[in-house]
Amino acid sequence: MRCLGTSPTLGEIERHLQVHKIGKTGEVDFSTFLIMMHRQMQQEDPKNEILEAFRMTDKQKKGQIQAAELRAKLTTLGEKLTNKEVDDLFKEANIKSNGVINYEAFTQMVTLPPVDY
Repeated sequence: MRCLGTSPTLGEIERHLQVHKIGKTGEVDFSTFLIMMHRQMQQEDPKNEILEAFRMTDKQKKGQIQAAELRAKLTTLGEKLTNKEVDDLFKEANIKSNGVINYEAFTQMVTLPPVDY
C-alpha cells in the first residue's frame, strides 16, 4: 500500500484485515487488495491534512508562514527533515530563506504527483 502512495497506520492495516477476515499471516488475493487499497485512498487526503496543520499554526489567519518558522517545524517535528532536505525543498519551491510562504500554494506544490518519465 505504501509503494502505491498511501500511508496506512498499523491499526488501519489491522482493521482492513479484520474486515476481510484475514489473519496477520494470511494471504490477500488481488481483488481484496484492490478493495482495501480503494478504501485506504478514500480516507487519506494529504493535501487537506497539510493545510489543516498550517491553519492551526496561523494565528493571524493570513495564509502565510515565515520560511524560518517552516524550516524549524520541518527539522524538529514529526518525520524530521535534514537542513539539506529543507534547502532542496525551498530551492524547488523558489523560496528564499528569509521569505514569507503562501502555505496554500506551497501545499499545492508539494502534493503534486511526481513526474513520471
